Amino acid sequence: MAVYTEVSFDEASAFLHGLELGTLQTMAGCSGGIENTNYFVTTDQAKYVLTLFERLTAEQLPFYLRLMKHLALHGIPVPDPAANRDGDVVHALNGKPAAVVNRLRGKSELSPTAAHCAAVGATLARMHLAGQEFSMQQPNLRSLDWWNQTVPVVQPYISNAQSDQLQAELAYQNHVATLPAYGALPRGPIHADLFRDNVMFESTTHGEDAPQLTGFFDFYFAGVDTWLFDLAVCMNDWCIDLATGATDVPRTTAMLAAYESVRKLTAQERQLLPAMARAGALRFWLSRLWDFHLPREAAVLTAHDPSHFERVLLQRTFHPLTLASLTA
Repeated sequence: MAVYTEVSFDEASAFLHGLELGTLQTMAGCSGGIENTNYFVTTDQAKYVLTLFERLTAEQLPFYLRLMKHLALHGIPVPDPAANRDGDVVHALNGKPAAVVNRLRGKSELSPTAAHCAAVGATLARMHLAGQEFSMQQPNLRSLDWWNQTVPVVQPYISNAQSDQLQAELAYQNHVATLPAYGALPRGPIHADLFRDNVMFESTTHGEDAPQLTGFFDFYFAGVDTWLFDLAVCMNDWCIDLATGATDVPRTTAMLAAYESVRKLTAQERQLLPAMARAGALRFWLSRLWDFHLPREAAVLTAHDPSHFERVLLQRTFHPLTLASLTA
């Protein structure tokens, strides 16, 4: 999260009052991400997150916000966008498209155990199945087409060795996309950014053995893509050693087992798990290179380190994530 567009207390107060969300008591800008302007706001009714969208257009937003409403109605723990009297969930504030969602309970778990990973895996599978009935369509805007367009943009800012690695991986992913097995992968709405800081947990009396997952949030990279890619992106953050990018076998095994307790992977998904793990690493290395070297101005902004996903991609390339590797 970041603050690109400043919103005053009075502006936020009038905006929330118009949505019948109560009287504003406190507000604070959020730091931590890079796409949108976010404020934590509290009224006399509840706690909310106010988002102003810096890249997404008002025409694109109904997919993301309606998807969240759909998932919430199907029992998936996600924020529920506030609607106006006409039922609209896309609003406008200070010249930007805007939305307000309820703030989830708990906090993010930045040092997850296998139990946390299992909770995420099972909920992700439930989310995928619930999304099958969602009728709106929106492609994953950070998929292969975007990778092909963006690699030449970042190449002037990186070393020759890094450029060679990017080009080689891009060629590999273009090849994978032509395979019959890839065409057969199950698809539907995916989160596409389900990192540790986009999931909330609440403490329970049972401690770490039974963490209570209270919600997935930040769906603004969501789109229709393969479910396997979504799972791979998730494992590339939750189930690795952050210092090296190496696979953490107990956490990976826990997440996969929990996911498959809800939805079994197909033969094609098992075959292409290593390729999609590489694809997930490429996507985030590339986007972090872009954000780091071509940043936008923001009042509050901390760019992520691109080298982290460079390490993850190297690990996924030279130590492929396969089901066999988890039982060896």
